[in-house]
Amino acid sequence: MSNRIQKFGFLATLVLFTSLAFAQSQAERVQIQNPWVRLNAPGTQVTGAFMLLGNPSDKEIRLVKAESQIAKVTELHNHVNEGGVMKMRQVPLIAVPAKGEAALKPGSYHVMLIDLKAPLQEGGTVPITLEFEDGSTQIVHARVTRPTAEKHAH
Repeated sequence: MSNRIQKFGFLATLVLFTSLAFAQSQAERVQIQNPWVRLNAPGTQVTGAFMLLGNPSDKEIRLVKAESQIAKVTELHNHVNEGGVMKMRQVPLIAVPAKGEAALKPGSYHVMLIDLKAPLQEGGTVPITLEFEDGSTQIVHARVTRPTAEKHAH
């Protein structure tokens, strides 16, 4: 009987490690494309970061936090229409649907960088750490660019 128990324990351990090997964190599953940060206007200390978050998996992925060393405060934001006036609001998360995308773009969801610690340089990069609901993180290096009509369309 103890031989059976040992075999069962071995098989249970094997199944557990196999399933863990195939389990990916949300940060590993999300696909990030075209990350960029808007070059802030002279004299301003705020800007936004934008990118396309893709989710090829069968489960929703939730971005719950962003951090960057270049800003004292980093928040997830969205633009909302309140009585015909567009206003920016902090949001608790940005959901990336299963087999879908979430576009972080001007006039929509974005990462807000508040109280910049140093001037941004066009062509430079800004590291941003994205944190997902499962606690996993991914660092994105977003290029600092001037906003253009093309960027607003994405």
